[in-house]
Amino acid sequence: MASNNFIDYVKLICRSGKGGAGSHHFFRAKGLPNGGPDGGDGGRGGHIILEGNSQHWTLLHLQYQRHVFAKDGEGGGENLRSGAQGADIVLQVPLGTVARDPDGTQILEITEHGQRLVLVPGGRGGWGNDHFKNSINQAPEYAQPGEPAIEAIIILELKLLADVGLVGFPNAGKSTLLSVVSAAKPKIADYAFTTLVPNLGVVAYRDYKSFVMADIPGIIEGAAEGKGLGTRFLRHIERNSILLFMISCDSPDIAAEYQILLGELEQFNPDLLDKKRLLAITKSDMIDEELEAEIRQTLPADVPSMFISSLANKNIVQLKDMIWKALHE
Repeated sequence: MASNNFIDYVKLICRSGKGGAGSHHFFRAKGLPNGGPDGGDGGRGGHIILEGNSQHWTLLHLQYQRHVFAKDGEGGGENLRSGAQGADIVLQVPLGTVARDPDGTQILEITEHGQRLVLVPGGRGGWGNDHFKNSINQAPEYAQPGEPAIEAIIILELKLLADVGLVGFPNAGKSTLLSVVSAAKPKIADYAFTTLVPNLGVVAYRDYKSFVMADIPGIIEGAAEGKGLGTRFLRHIERNSILLFMISCDSPDIAAEYQILLGELEQFNPDLLDKKRLLAITKSDMIDEELEAEIRQTLPADVPSMFISSLANKNIVQLKDMIWKALHE
């Protein structure tokens, strides 16, 4: 996922197609001057549809398609001919896309490849006058108009679907780990906020198994209040099955950092605390076994933990084992 091509929020102005009007035609033929009603039904207006596509990782392709207008249905014709249906518009979106009203009400979400859901329905076509004939009124002059189009402002928001979300302060080693365990190539440097957008990587596991890992841009204290990169990327954590907290071994207080990270997640969405949590102490090639044992005594007792080093490949296989076990418990 190219960092300068990542778009996870798009505002669309949508208009579905209006339904075609029914026809109030009467059959005419030589020798049948009093032919009955034969008006056909109007065609349905075009829907605007979202379809999940696992090959898309961003909403970039919709960034400049701000106006989405579907075609109107055609009116009904004589001889009970129905009007043509307005062409639907199908928008391909990445898995994890949520559609909302401007007031924040969720309309739908796309979570599977090939899943199709109607975002804005087209108007129903009107009935022709043939539907309204009866024993009392055998020549109805009335036919239904088509239903009007629906105009709506729609917010599309992407929440990345991943098995494991990496949570930690800037420079905790999240991008380095992702680059080591997958084919992803996130930007890595020795300064804060190297990662400005989420990155996804598929991690190969034993016996051709795999899982998806997401590197979420670094959280800082106060992120839930808008500091640093703010809450823009915190929503991606909502769709991760497991949260892997990553804290550098040179932190002055690992337990305190862990609590700060938990606090930011809780402020953003308290439900995040219900997710399974793992803890990785990174850059542990810089410390000896004695110091590692001392640090281990300070770690949260209720969270499985592992000392790792991505550069030295220390305990990386064991970390994947711990993640796989947590995913399938």
